[in-house]
Order: sequence, then structure tokens, then C-alpha cells
Amino acid sequence: MSQKMSRRALMGGAVAVPALAFAARALAETWDEKWNRELREDFSMQGRYRADNARILAAHEKVDVVFLGDSITEGWKDKRPTFFKPGRVGRGIGGQTTPQMVIRMMPDVVDLKPRAVHIMAGTNDIAGNTGPMTQEMTRDNIRAMTAIAQHHRIKVMLASIPPAANFPWRAGLDTVKPIHELNAWLKGYAAQVGATYVDYHPVLADSAGGMRPGLAYDGVHPTEAGYDRMATVIEPILKRVLA
Repeated sequence: MSQKMSRRALMGGAVAVPALAFAARALAETWDEKWNRELREDFSMQGRYRADNARILAAHEKVDVVFLGDSITEGWKDKRPTFFKPGRVGRGIGGQTTPQMVIRMMPDVVDLKPRAVHIMAGTNDIAGNTGPMTQEMTRDNIRAMTAIAQHHRIKVMLASIPPAANFPWRAGLDTVKPIHELNAWLKGYAAQVGATYVDYHPVLADSAGGMRPGLAYDGVHPTEAGYDRMATVIEPILKRVLA
């Protein structure tokens, strides 16, 4: 092998070794490690929809309603994309808590100038995805998002936290009671501030407060059938709110 070829091979090896090491680290990274890294790099994950927000604004697309939420909202668009017809914008991010959504209200909702916003949040607050949270913290963040939207003359729909008998990623955590308590508060608060409460529990929940069989993959995240049930609730509400 010539000296030139040897040098080239050595340089190639020098590049390949770090690349392989990086790939190995990425493969070895657990969900919690990935989540913590993303929190450090972009706590509210505003970068997720930045390009699509810019596209919508550049195209002067009409936005009727933004669906802001966590993985349950994100999964809705993934599993039932036809529900998100023109004018409906999905802005769900898996794992998110209400403090992260408060930060996203301006770029992912207000800047798009929608007529209404559908806020579904609280599952990951109860799970403590970004640290321990009290119910009052969740309430304060819902109040903040509602105030921001109403200040910009955006109609607010506050969705119930979907039923769950447990959270697979937080084994042993009581879920039914805090979900029930927060939903009771959401209903009362919506009436108090002139927002619309969207209650998905009648079409999703079993008698014990969990998801009915066949409506969720893991007891939390809806299946296609679960989202179809949810659509039967929200469609008439959208017609009324956007009339």
C-alpha cells in the first residue's frame, strides 16, 4: 500500500471510529436519557414545528383550529390524518407537560392566527415527566394558556384528560383519581371563563376509569377506533364553535 493510500485509510478510520461510537451511543440511549437530552437542548421543543409553522404563514393558509397537546394529540394526526382536513392543525408532542405547552402557545398557536384552539393536557403532568407537579401547577398552566388565547381572541376548547387505569412508564402511580379531579376542575373552569369543555370520557372510559378494551394500545394512547370515538364528540363541537 502506498504512503498516500495509507494516510487516506488512516484518516478514514479516524472519521469512522467517532461516527460508529456516536451511533452506538444513540442506540444505547434509553427513552429517559433521550427525553432528558431533548429537555436540555430545547425544553419546550419549539423546534419541532418551526418549519411547518413558517410554511403555513408563508402560504397564508387559513387556520380554523390548532390542536395543542401531547402524544395523544400527536398520535391523532398519525393514526387518523384525514381528521386533520384543511384548516385543522395538529401540534401535539409526545411526553409534553403543561409548562412546555405554555411556552409553545405563541409560536404553535397564536402566530398561526387560528379561530380556536383545542387544548388537551395533563396526562404527563400527573406522570411527572418534567418533574413533580401538583394539581394547582397544572391548573395555573391551563389558566395561562387560556388567558393567552383569549387575549388574542382565540376561542378555547379545554379537553378532558383521557381515561387511564395506569401509565406504563410510571408503574404503580395512581392515575384514576387525579384524572377525575382535574377533569372536574377543567369542566368548572371552562364554564367560568367562557371556554368550551370537551368531554371524551363517555365514549372512552370503562366503569373503573380506564380505557375500554380496543380503544387504546397501552391503556393510554388511543387506537384508530379510539380516535374515531373521539371524533364523534369533537366534530359537532367544532361546528358550533367555528360557526
